[in-house]
Amino acid sequence: MLHAADDLLAEHGFAALTIEAIAREAGVAKQTIYRWWPSKVEILLDTLIDDSSKCLAVPQSPTAAGIRGYLRAFARFLAENPAGKVFLALLAQAQHDAATAASFQERYLGPRRAAERELLALAAEAGEIAPRLGVDAVLDALLGPIVYGALTGAAVSGEGVDALVEELLRP
Repeated sequence: MLHAADDLLAEHGFAALTIEAIAREAGVAKQTIYRWWPSKVEILLDTLIDDSSKCLAVPQSPTAAGIRGYLRAFARFLAENPAGKVFLALLAQAQHDAATAASFQERYLGPRRAAERELLALAAEAGEIAPRLGVDAVLDALLGPIVYGALTGAAVSGEGVDALVEELLRP
């Protein structure tokens, strides 16, 4: 069901995505979906969490190379992975719907931000990086251009990611 949801979202967009369409694509009854998920937002969040855990894990090794690789993977994830489209759709929907914003923050953005914050803090303690700004400001400066590029269709290249890392984190 999760893959049916992200496939349909990528094909038709958030507004056109319905529980009925997901059920039809997955070959299950609507009631089956409603038994597990109260809304399409919750299905999409589960899809995003599942796909992110498989192909966008925050590195456990606090190295500059690990951070660079993670940011490059994040840029590719947003540009190429159907779950990247889910991320962008939820981000857009969260601007207009407080319940989506709260659920997105609680279930995905908050936990991911905590893991990213810990990664940068450990890398700084190890002398791998030397951020000149606070950890949250650095994360905003690193992730912001990647998300903005994905939203506007001007994806940040691997070289662009490398330049951001070099400028913001060099020891």
